[in-house]
Amino acid sequence: MRLGLALGYWGRGPDPRHLELAREAERLGYHSVWTAESWGSDAFTPLTWIAAHTSRIRLGTAVAQMAARTPTATAMHALTLDHLSGGRMMLGLGLSGPQVVEGWYGRPFPRSPLTATREYVDVIRQVLRREAPVRLEGRHHPLPYDGPDATGLGRPLKPIVHPLRADLPVLLGAEGPKNIAQTVRIADGWLPLYWSPLRAGLYAEALAEAREGFTVAAMAQVRVCADVAEGLKPVKAMLGFYIGGMGHAARNFHADLMARLGYGDEARRVQELFLAGRRAEAIDAVPDAFADEISLVGPRERIAERLEMWRSGPVTDLLALSPDEETLRVLAELNG
Repeated sequence: MRLGLALGYWGRGPDPRHLELAREAERLGYHSVWTAESWGSDAFTPLTWIAAHTSRIRLGTAVAQMAARTPTATAMHALTLDHLSGGRMMLGLGLSGPQVVEGWYGRPFPRSPLTATREYVDVIRQVLRREAPVRLEGRHHPLPYDGPDATGLGRPLKPIVHPLRADLPVLLGAEGPKNIAQTVRIADGWLPLYWSPLRAGLYAEALAEAREGFTVAAMAQVRVCADVAEGLKPVKAMLGFYIGGMGHAARNFHADLMARLGYGDEARRVQELFLAGRRAEAIDAVPDAFADEISLVGPRERIAERLEMWRSGPVTDLLALSPDEETLRVLAELNG
């Protein structure tokens, strides 16, 4: 199982630790470093900064939001950074939810998310192959655009730049069963959210169809500490925000995923408290058991024991949300 460093997105401003963590991860032999975006910092600019200060570690987005850019614009970002980094780019994409797509990006959330994702990946693949001008008779991403307000002057184009790699890896963040099954068919890897090694069987059927070399890159908060309950607090805070605040009461993909993992009643309670403005109580309501099974927290010996469960399943890459260099070092030593 390869190791990656997940840096997420910025809070109020850039985290001064991120560059040093990335450089230390490279020194320790980590395979990859990943950035994210929500409605603040973008995913590609910090990754470019890291690329300029490293030489070997792979560079991934986990995830770049599809609503933020047209598929051709995303392909331009990816091929540009792939050239500048010497072929280290890994493009992770996610659809996000209606609250972000419509509330931040000002675009309609697709009524057919699977079709929208499939079209998006199709366009990116065409750009990277550069075999012909890009064409797609699509519902969501038609090229050339031929909508009711079109001038009719658009013409198919192919990139001026020759992409460094036609097979630049494309990974998808997917949560629902149908989305995961499609990811196995059209992408080079899957970026699962809230991976529990105790429940890997939930995905066995979909992953059985994965071709050789398919990447399963699961993210987890990792923290070496003496007090497990104390170490789980940041995990619970993250879960409280995502399950309670990253979606509508009637449509929250994160809460739905928590329910599929066996915590439906608890997910609804977290939502109720968060949406009522009782955020501290919402975080407290996140079950310690759930936070624990999707993370690696505690003394070195405990992390070593639980790491064996991660290695025994289909996960190919563990992307560690880790706050300090010591935790990165311990994880590298335990993973061998």
